[in-house]
Formats: sequence, structure tokens, C-alpha cells
Amino acid sequence: MNLIAYGIAVFLLLTLAYYVVFIFREYERGVVFFLGRFQKVTGPGIRFLIPGIQQMVRVDLRTRVLDVPTQDVISHDNVSVKVNAVVYFRVLDAEKAILQVEDFFAATSQLAQTTLRSVLGQHDLDEMLSEREKLNADLQDILDKHTDTWGIKVSTVEIKHVDLNESMIRAIARQAEAERARRAKIIAAEGELQASEKLMQAAKVLSQQPQALTLRYLQSMIDISTEKSSTILFPIPIDLITAFKDMMEKQKNA
Repeated sequence: MNLIAYGIAVFLLLTLAYYVVFIFREYERGVVFFLGRFQKVTGPGIRFLIPGIQQMVRVDLRTRVLDVPTQDVISHDNVSVKVNAVVYFRVLDAEKAILQVEDFFAATSQLAQTTLRSVLGQHDLDEMLSEREKLNADLQDILDKHTDTWGIKVSTVEIKHVDLNESMIRAIARQAEAERARRAKIIAAEGELQASEKLMQAAKVLSQQPQALTLRYLQSMIDISTEKSSTILFPIPIDLITAFKDMMEKQKNA
């Protein structure tokens, strides 16, 4: 009988300890209620509660990762895209996180989804693809302001993927190809303009110095002689034709 009584006593003590003694880790806080009313927030270490009179809710203060499900977003330029993101947040005020909202994790998730659709819907597709850091900062700022009343700090928001349908991908590829062709034509036109300006400058120099024209003619002859061609055309300088014409007119007049 003594052993049975001893066993019952140990069982009762363990059961009582389960409901009375609580151990909190460094990153945990306990929100304590006394007969249903908020009493205090207790910190890490060993804590004792009165069963039936005091109740406690544990709150984890570590940074949590919230994966925002893929959202269908209509951009400002009427392009349908699928966007998902990830949110990093943590509880700063355990009292507010328990008293001000029923489920702060679910509330933050729903708020992140609606904010993602509303903010991205105000921007064009090009801005979604090229200005992702700015959009991340805008999302973080808006979420942080709304969750402040819940005692939650949103530290980072990252847009992970912006998915387009196949027709839009092909349209963007055609647009990029057209842009590359346009730039190539502009570069070629600028090259032709620069070449024409240099040729005009060379023509002015040759017109002022007839000897330079003769030297250019001799250089051209050297270049032709080095080419492996069965047919060679010898250009005749205009000066020779003019001199020959003057000589013929003199003989005719004589």
C-alpha cells in the first residue's frame, strides 16, 4: 500500500508540475492572463503559474519566413502575370501580437498577398522586371506600417518570380529583336556619317595640294599590283587628260 500511495503522490506531483512549472527559452516570451485578463509578459527562465487561475500563451520572437503564394496580378499596362514573394518578419511586442490580432501569422500572410497585388498592379511590366529592388522596398514599407499595431516588424520582402504566359514571352522577344535591329541601323548610319565627313576632309586636302593627288594615284597603283587578279584596271589621272587635251588644241590652232 505504501508503494501505491507513493506512486500516486509522484504522479500527482508530476501532473501538478506540468501545469504549474514552465521553462522559457531565450527567444520565447509568455503572455500571462489572470482570470481572463492580461496580467504580464514573462521572460526566459523558469516560471510558475496557478492552475485554473492563470493561463499562458507562448510567443516565439525569432524571425519567421512567410512564403507568399503565387498571385495573379494585372499590371498597369494590362499584362497578366503570376508573382510570388517571401516575407521575413518577427514579433517585437508579444502583448500586441496576442491581444490585437487573433492569429498574427495568418493575418500577416493575408496582408502580404493583398499588398502584393495592389502595389504591383500600379506598375508596368517593365518596372516589375527592372526595378525589383524598389518594389521590394515599397512592399516592405507598407507591410511594416500595417503590422506595427500587431507588434510585428517586417524586415525584408523579396519578390521571387514574375512569370509570364508564352504569348507574352514571344512578344517581348520580338520587341527585343526589333530594338537590337534599330540600334544596329543607328550605329551603321552613324558610321556612314563619320566616314563621309572624313572623305570630305580628305577631298579638301587633295584639292588644295595637286601633288597629293598624284601621290594617292601612285599608292593606288601599288595596291593594285599587289592584288592577285587576272584583270587590272589602270586609272588615268584627270591631270594627264587635261594636259593631253591642251596639247591637242595647241596643235590644232597651229
